[in-house]
Amino acid sequence: DDDLLVVNKPKGIVVHPAPGNYNGTLVNGLLYHCQGNLSGINGVVRPGIVHRIDKDTSGVLVLARNRTWADRLTKAFREHTLPKTYLALVNSCPKNPAGEIKAPLEKCGEKSLVSPDGKPAATVYKTLDEVGSKFALVEASPLTGRTHQIRAHMEYIGCPIVGDDKYFGGEKRQKYASIPDKLYLHAYKIDLSALYNKKTVIKAALPEHF
Repeated sequence: DDDLLVVNKPKGIVVHPAPGNYNGTLVNGLLYHCQGNLSGINGVVRPGIVHRIDKDTSGVLVLARNRTWADRLTKAFREHTLPKTYLALVNSCPKNPAGEIKAPLEKCGEKSLVSPDGKPAATVYKTLDEVGSKFALVEASPLTGRTHQIRAHMEYIGCPIVGDDKYFGGEKRQKYASIPDKLYLHAYKIDLSALYNKKTVIKAALPEHF
C-alpha cells in the first residue's frame, strides 16, 4: 500500500548493500521497482529497511515507504509488538516438543554463542512434524531480536538447523550430504495487527527446497 511494502525474500539475496555486496541486493531491486519511493530513514544504502533477515534465510520482510511508517515500524520492532514466526527443519527432534529457550547470546566473530556475558535472548518453539528421530519441522518465534538468534538457540538445544554452514557443519553436515545445500530457515509470517488495529497477518509460502 502507500505506507508498507512486504516482500517474500528468496534465499541467497542480501537485504541491503554492504562491503562485498554492493549490487544485486533486495534494496537495489526495490528502488527500481518503487522508483525510489522508499523511506530514507536509514540513508541511501538502507532505504526503508527497519528489520532484516539473513542472506540465506527466506521469507517475509516488511519495508517502510515513508518516514511516518518507518518510525512506527522501528518503534514496534524495538518493543517486539509485531510477532514473527519462522519455520525450520532441524537435525534431531527436540527433547521437549515445545518450550521456551532462554539463553543469553554474545556475538563472537560471525556467530552468536550462548554465554553468561551475552545479552538476554528468548525463543519460543513448537515441533510441528517429525521424520523418525533424525529431523523435525519446528515453528520458532523470537521474543528478542539477537543476531542469528533462532540458529544459535536451536544449536544450543542440540537441534541445529539443516544446511546452516555456521551452526551445522563438520561431520554432521557430511553425514547428510545428500540434502540440498540450502539453509532450511524461513520467515513464515509476521503479525502487523498492532499497527492496523485489526487482524493483519502476512504469510509467505515455503520455498521449494523445503
